[in-house]
Formats: sequence, structure tokens, C-alpha cells
Amino acid sequence: MRFSCNTNDLNASLSIVSRALAVRSPKPILEGILFESCEDGLRITCTDLALGIETVIPASFSEEGRAVLPGKLLCEIVRKLPEGVCDIAVSERMQATIRCASIRTTISGFDPVEYPELPQVAGASFEMAQSTLRDMINRTLFAIALDESRPILTGCLMEVSRIEMHMVALDGFRLAMRTEAVDGPEQDVAAVVGGKVLGDIARILGDSEEPVRLCFSRSHVQMDMGATHIVARLLEGEFIRYRQILPQEWQTRVTVRRGELSGAIDRAGLIAREGKSNLVNFRIDGDQLTVTSNAENGDMEEQIAVTTEGKDLTIAFNIRYITDVLKALSDDAVFMRFNSNVSPCVICPTEGESYLYLVLPVRVFNA
Repeated sequence: MRFSCNTNDLNASLSIVSRALAVRSPKPILEGILFESCEDGLRITCTDLALGIETVIPASFSEEGRAVLPGKLLCEIVRKLPEGVCDIAVSERMQATIRCASIRTTISGFDPVEYPELPQVAGASFEMAQSTLRDMINRTLFAIALDESRPILTGCLMEVSRIEMHMVALDGFRLAMRTEAVDGPEQDVAAVVGGKVLGDIARILGDSEEPVRLCFSRSHVQMDMGATHIVARLLEGEFIRYRQILPQEWQTRVTVRRGELSGAIDRAGLIAREGKSNLVNFRIDGDQLTVTSNAENGDMEEQIAVTTEGKDLTIAFNIRYITDVLKALSDDAVFMRFNSNVSPCVICPTEGESYLYLVLPVRVFNA
């Protein structure tokens, strides 16, 4: 096998596919990247069996074929090459010689016969903007469970109907949900994709209105965007019936400016992190929200003007859980809905239903 291609194209494609590169795998060939000639140029593929990515770049072949080259080493070599044309020749013994300008590097590859093929995915499919899908992932991913005792919660639920898509993550202490209108498939879809996989996919998706096509089978989801194709294995199991834990009513509703609340909580965190509990307290008294935190060596208090409907309330939260939600928001003002000091707080937009966050409070003696 021998081909020539642009080093910038090769470097860009390797940075994409290497997100699926296996690390310290019991199958050493999964630590390699598959190169093969195809009708459109050079197809480059990488998989760790949970995630597979392939992309195609322009290349000219003097000898067609297939080869698997060591992924990490190859990425580092190509990253340091100068701009221009790169020539790669692979012998029958899988010895690859890489030439660019006056540089020559030789590395040993693997027999491509053992490299696994990416699964074929057929089923319900639809398209949406890449930027929208990336936004949905980034604004929910923080709420996945890190504890492997319930593997299904280490991923995000993707629910798709003919008119809208929900992405939901929860870890037992908070819940994050994003909703977008879509021109969905004929049949409803409910699939759970692993958090690490979704994080890698979000980094590949562009910040544009260019479409990504999603296709779901019973065991995999495939995402196609231009010359790049991603196949991810779905998590097995039944996701929590999250709708049953979403409060439908509220006793107290506060309209607060997100920036003011975020700043107050950041300042409260300076004291809270000095203590053992890492708590922030909210005291709602009319149209005033008092944010407080306490530790053995100090305390903090700050008042924020809000608009309150309903009853006064005092409630406490783990400061990290509230901070994570506020970082995921971009609206100037949000609703915070409460029922009691031991019931979840719901944070949602003042208009529409594009997102919903739920945070469980911490029961404290004086709350």
C-alpha cells in the first residue's frame, strides 16, 4: 500500500478518529488505526468496540491496500510534520515508511485482517443541526452518574418522537434535561449512550447548522456528518422513569437573574469549601433571596433582589450541584421552583420548555 496526502488533512482526520482509540487494550490491534483505499480517497478508521469513527480524506494511491498503524505514535509523528505532502508506503510485512519534505520515519504496523469492522446500523433515523446536538450534550452531560454501580446512569437518555427530542441525564442527586423540536422518525426512539462516548462525539460535532444524521438500531447509534461516520454502542438496561420524579406543581417560584445568583454562589463557595459540608443556604423572604454559607473559620451572606410568587422558604444545597446547573445556562433570568425545604428544586426557563434542571436539597437542622 502506498499513498500521498496533505499533512494538514491527515492530521485533522487523525485528531477526529483517535477519539475512539483504545488505550491499554487486551487486543493490541485496537490501539492501531486502520488505513484503506476507497473510491473517495483514503478511509481512516478507529474503534475501541464501544465507539467507532471513520472519515475519508483525499489521497492519491500508487498502490492500493489496507494497513493498521500504531495510533498514538502515528498521531504524534504526523502532528510534528511540516505542511505539505506526506507519502506513506507500507510493505507486505507491515513496515510503514513516512516521508515528508526531508523527513523519513519508519514504524511497524499490524495485520489488518484482525481489525474489527464497524457495525452496520439500520433503523429509525432523522437529521438535526450539529450545533443543536452538541449543545444538548454539553448542557446535560455534567449530570451523568460517575458511580459504576448503576451503569445505565453513566449515560444520557435520548428520547426522540416525530416532533421533539429529549436528552436526559441524572445521577440520583440532580437531573438535567434538554428539549428541542425536530423532524423526527416515524417510530419513537429511546436509547442510552455512554457519557464518555457522548463527550467525544460533542468534540467532533461542529458549531454550525450543518446536519448530522442519527440512525438507531437496538444496540447502536450511528451519526453521519459529511465524510465522517460515528458508531456508538448503546448502554443496556432500563433508564429511570424520570417523568415520575418531576414536580408538576410548586409552592414557591422565584425569578432570579442568573448572573447575580451565579456570582453570589461563587462567593459563598469561598467559605463553603473551607467547611466539611460544602453547603449553600437560600432564604427566600418576599422579594429578597439571601445566600449564605458557613464554615468553622468564617461565614458569608449576600442579598439578591428577586421576584417571588408564593411562600417564603429556607433551603440548603450542595454548592457544586447548583453551580453545575448555572454553568450550563445562558439565559439572563430563570425560574426556581420549590415545594418545601426537603423537596427538589426545579430550575427552568421563564419562557418555553427548552430545558429543566432538578436539584435535590440537603436536609439541615435549621433548614
